Amino acid sequence: MYTALYRKFRPLKFNEMVGQEHITDTLRKQVIMSRVGHAYLFNGGRGTGKTSAAKILARAVNCLNPQDGEPCNECEICKAILSGALTDVVEMDAASNNSVEDIRAIRDEVNFLPTRAKYRVYIIDEVHMLSTGAFNALLKTLEEPPEHVKFILATTEPQKLPATILSRCQRFDFKRISNKDVIKRLKIICKESNIKITDDALRIIAVLSEGAMRDAISILERCIGEQKGLIDGNIVRDLVGIPKTTQIYSIVKSIVNSNIDEVINNTKSIIDEGKDIDNFLWEIIKYIKDILVYKSSKNLDIYNEEEIKQINELAQKVSKEKLLHLIYELSELSSTIKWSSQKTIMFEAGMIKACINLEVKKITEDTYDNPNNIKKSEAGINTKNLEINNVNLKKNEGTMNKEKINNMDEKKTNLQHDRSAEKPSNIVSNKENLSYWNNVINMIKQRGKMGIYVNLIGSTAKEINDMTIEVEIANKNAFAKNILETHENKAEIERIASIEAGKTINIKFVSAEDKKKDKLKTNSIENMITGLDIPINIIDE
Repeated sequence: MYTALYRKFRPLKFNEMVGQEHITDTLRKQVIMSRVGHAYLFNGGRGTGKTSAAKILARAVNCLNPQDGEPCNECEICKAILSGALTDVVEMDAASNNSVEDIRAIRDEVNFLPTRAKYRVYIIDEVHMLSTGAFNALLKTLEEPPEHVKFILATTEPQKLPATILSRCQRFDFKRISNKDVIKRLKIICKESNIKITDDALRIIAVLSEGAMRDAISILERCIGEQKGLIDGNIVRDLVGIPKTTQIYSIVKSIVNSNIDEVINNTKSIIDEGKDIDNFLWEIIKYIKDILVYKSSKNLDIYNEEEIKQINELAQKVSKEKLLHLIYELSELSSTIKWSSQKTIMFEAGMIKACINLEVKKITEDTYDNPNNIKKSEAGINTKNLEINNVNLKKNEGTMNKEKINNMDEKKTNLQHDRSAEKPSNIVSNKENLSYWNNVINMIKQRGKMGIYVNLIGSTAKEINDMTIEVEIANKNAFAKNILETHENKAEIERIASIEAGKTINIKFVSAEDKKKDKLKTNSIENMITGLDIPINIIDE
């Protein structure tokens, strides 16, 4: 009869458990000194050895020939416990036996002496699944059990246990098993099972297990079923549905270079191969995190020399701040995708957004560091305007008060005096440049909002009505206007403008191209009015 690997290679002694020495050493010493408690709580993530430690402890306290706190696994009691024939050691799954009646049955049984063993041991797995009534029924027995009874509770969520239960148990926290210990144990299993596997495959399995030894062994077992020969890294990746490192490198390189065409092509090829989008995105985030770690410490253990070379290439092109920005942005995308019914569309859109945002971030950082060497880009930043207005802003900062600014911002003169009497008065604009607008721009710069600041340089503001101002953008490219009109950017500008104006301000952004179109429209309307002999009022919105 076939036995699963994780059951076949379950540790039989404390010294066979990996990564939990801080717990196994304490338990062995308690067995040696005959100071084993009446109730234990084993807490930790899945596959970290809680149930294995509970079974070993149950055998150790009942073993007829214990050796240095370890069960011999040779005496009749140990063999009976291993085979499940001894009724004195009871394993109960609280997930399916969580009622008051189940606990009452235990409470009635504890009054009877063990049949063959020294102690009657109750191992209750997933104890957090017990109902409130079941916890109350267990409480008194757990506090003062008979001398011949031991309780071992195991859970992955100790916060769900009542404080009255926690206070009656010796608590041991099982930590995640390190990749090094997982690989070490997998090598032993492969050697005893005659499994041929590469170090690269072992590293990938260890990373995928996320510190759970049982998960690592289960992945290994799946690989055996798929491949009878040598198991390498590509086989493991194909089995669990994650892309190859070369594919991840290609897409991250495209994002770093803000090459949208390459990103779209790379994501399409991955999706066409049927790779799971959640795993794919997780791999991208992890790869970017590894670039950040390498950039900070030059230390990565799970990559070969060629992969390290590729990571070093990307690390030279991107700053730590940009990497952190990407990690947070893609993590938000991952959360969004989980609840979306159109995962593919959201994923592709998120990749494009990452490219655009990284490019905008690059532009703003370059502008802040060296405003005289800004390159004209998709953000529509005019080099000449930036240079002139940066000089003007520096002159104005801290030296110009509102009175001087008002003197500089003269009122516009009416160029058509001879026609003013014939036209409705509201056709002629009496709007003035707002004196506090330069203060708004400076305040945005001081707050570090460089993405907004560089697109506002050279802009002018005029009052449309008591609560609305019109901001004309110096940059000719419409992309700059789109950046400023995003919800969060516009809200930030309106908030600062409201502080400077002392009242609530709404902002309407217009570009030079918009003004040109409006002028042509106004002229055509004026020509039409001139030819009519009826009064018409034109209202600016």
